[in-house]
Amino acid sequence: MFTPDLLKNKRILITGGGTGLGKGMAERFLELGAIVHICGRREEVLEQTAAELSAKGTIHTIPCDVRSLDAVEAMIDSIWSEAPLDILVNNAAGNFIARTEELSPGAWNSVIGIVLMGTLNCTMACGRRWLASEHKGTVLSISATYAPVGSAYVVPSAVSKAGVEALTRSLAVEWGNRGIRMNAIAPGPIPTQGAFSRVLPHPGLETLALDRNPQHRFGTVEELANLAAFLVSDGSGYINGEVIRMDGGEFLQGAGEFSNLGRVLKEEDWQAIKPKKSGRKS
Repeated sequence: MFTPDLLKNKRILITGGGTGLGKGMAERFLELGAIVHICGRREEVLEQTAAELSAKGTIHTIPCDVRSLDAVEAMIDSIWSEAPLDILVNNAAGNFIARTEELSPGAWNSVIGIVLMGTLNCTMACGRRWLASEHKGTVLSISATYAPVGSAYVVPSAVSKAGVEALTRSLAVEWGNRGIRMNAIAPGPIPTQGAFSRVLPHPGLETLALDRNPQHRFGTVEELANLAAFLVSDGSGYINGEVIRMDGGEFLQGAGEFSNLGRVLKEEDWQAIKPKKSGRKS
């Protein structure tokens, strides 16, 4: 459904772009004509990804820890010295399963620093430059389905992702009349190397996750990358301040009081509870 020039000459920065969802988005954006910059803390991973994807288009690497405002400003200055960015994708993240009372201050600071402060640092660095030069810009952030309601055992991430969504909606209003769009994607479970094993470290958790999903499957990196490509393209120019949930209906499955009946009741149970005809004619 996408034309090869959908993102032609769009200059895009993807944080955490060397692996997982970031790498998947980088590959898709290149296929659609974008000029892509990827950043992350591990230079060797960035270089490996760039070498792998270079045949698809122009890709640049910049080592950067988004927790550091000085590092982010230096990175953005370096990119802007060639030409302004058009699109920022806040993808860098950190998460792990833990009982909240056992988390150290360092664990809290690590997740909040990457997810919330990293998003804030990059968004403000790009936003200020866009506003000063009256250059239109688009920001897409990666949230999580549990951001609006919270989630046990991933509390630092839940706190941070909720902040990311608040930032997205707030700046969509504040900056919208000056040509800057803000949106987010809240994906359900998507298998990626490394990250997926940290949040679903036990085989039973994977089975549980599949069982509670109406489609009984996980999402794919390709599906997320396609949604991201649409949301950062000019074709979605009137979408602003939205958080798009992409989880196969998992969130809604858990929200309904009786949604699990279809997994529990057998055919004879349904027949037993079937409403009786009153016999009255209307």
